[in-house]
Amino acid sequence: MVAQSPLRGASQSIRETAHAKINLALHVRGRREDGYHELETLFAFVDAGDRLIARPAKEDRVTTIGEFAGGIENPFDNLVAKALAAMPRSQGLEITLEKNLPVAAGLGGGSADAGAVFRIVMAEYGFRDGWEAKAAALGADVPACVASIACVGRGTGTQLAPVLNDLEGTPVLLVNSRVPLATGPVFKAWDGIDRGPLPQGTAREIALAGRNDLTEPALDLAPEIGQVLAELEAGDSWLVRMSGSGATCFALYESEAARDQALRRIASERPYWWWLAGKLR
Repeated sequence: MVAQSPLRGASQSIRETAHAKINLALHVRGRREDGYHELETLFAFVDAGDRLIARPAKEDRVTTIGEFAGGIENPFDNLVAKALAAMPRSQGLEITLEKNLPVAAGLGGGSADAGAVFRIVMAEYGFRDGWEAKAAALGADVPACVASIACVGRGTGTQLAPVLNDLEGTPVLLVNSRVPLATGPVFKAWDGIDRGPLPQGTAREIALAGRNDLTEPALDLAPEIGQVLAELEAGDSWLVRMSGSGATCFALYESEAARDQALRRIASERPYWWWLAGKLR
């Protein structure tokens, strides 16, 4: 039995950021008999993303607002609601989700939201036992999103290992052309060629020597990704890559000034694109 306690103060609200997830490298090693893929990836997280506000309530309830709230087809069946259901408590939670991250964008938005819910419940109720399995049951990215710090993921992405994070504080720019891209078709279009394991080393070394094996199939399905990569590569960055299965791409910079200069140019030339400027955690 896990000790439970009510939220600190009957009317107190808890705020949590669902940090945007990016894959600094993503190596697909093979197809599994269960329909999933064996992969090796370097997860990293941005210091911004969706925002959640939790308040005590008689029963669990989720309200979704924000620019991309409309991208969630069924707000009562999203990962926030599923994460709440997976974490038994003596008290309900009313959560307002401000959806700032685009949906179907390779940023683990839903998984990040679920990870934020896990952090809220664990902090307020002391829930610990078996959370890893509960998180993995919600999605391959959810366990990494609970901690939201750089780490290596293997298997389907749920087998996590620490990495020396020498990228904390690195300026990052995320850009998306607002063309959604579902994960399933991208993995299905992967050519099945194992191009080798994830490199070893620090986070920076792995990122530089790594790759994203889903870039080509994603480009075939959403050619706009190529335009985003080209715009980012035109700036003064030291790494440009697509995140996850797309369609968001990212660039890493040595300085905030270089990042902001690239952002001003892209925002001027492509004002309809979505972007997020921040730092890696």
